[in-house]
Amino acid sequence: MKVSASLVKDLRERTGAGMLDCKNALVQTNGDIDKAVDFLREKGLASAAKKASRIASEGLVDAYIHGGRIGVLVEVNSETDFVAKTDEFKEFVKDIAMQIAASNPKYVSREEVPEDVLAHEKEVLTLQAKNEGKPDHIAEKMVEGRIEKFYEQICLLDQPFIKDPDKKVKDLLNEKISKIGENLKIRRFVRFEVGEGLEKKEENFAEEVAKQMNI
Repeated sequence: MKVSASLVKDLRERTGAGMLDCKNALVQTNGDIDKAVDFLREKGLASAAKKASRIASEGLVDAYIHGGRIGVLVEVNSETDFVAKTDEFKEFVKDIAMQIAASNPKYVSREEVPEDVLAHEKEVLTLQAKNEGKPDHIAEKMVEGRIEKFYEQICLLDQPFIKDPDKKVKDLLNEKISKIGENLKIRRFVRFEVGEGLEKKEENFAEEVAKQMNI
């Protein structure tokens, strides 16, 4: 069903949840705002959103190395050092590092994607849709859907969680915020892969054989 912007705004004011989460809750509950509030609470999104404004300046920097070929450093923040030392928080940070190693995101969130990168992707996707012979109004809808897929590929929070693909990383984050009772934030990361960005050496087998035979 189509949800009005005013209804989304009302739900956000009541719960503090994000705009997309509010819209999804209203769609799931056929526009019933009271049921939508319950839906967000059940998902842990309402309480998580209220904590999101609190400052998280403690936390951990953790490292994950996979097979000696992929390495990740990630910083995840909490509000207190006490929480940062708990096993649950440490396990969450390790899961995030493994997610980055496996899925190779470029940014933490879609808000970090530069405007020029997004504009270029929309331009390419629009041309693709038009080359498929789609009329403008259909092409526009196709681009919207493909941009969401683009975010899932490059934004950590939008990616399906590797241990449970039915939820996204941002859902996992909100669950942890609700359970732990503090604001948590995945602040930044860096990922290294052996040989990444280097020109691969081409093997010339004829030349190698010639050297071995002293030709």
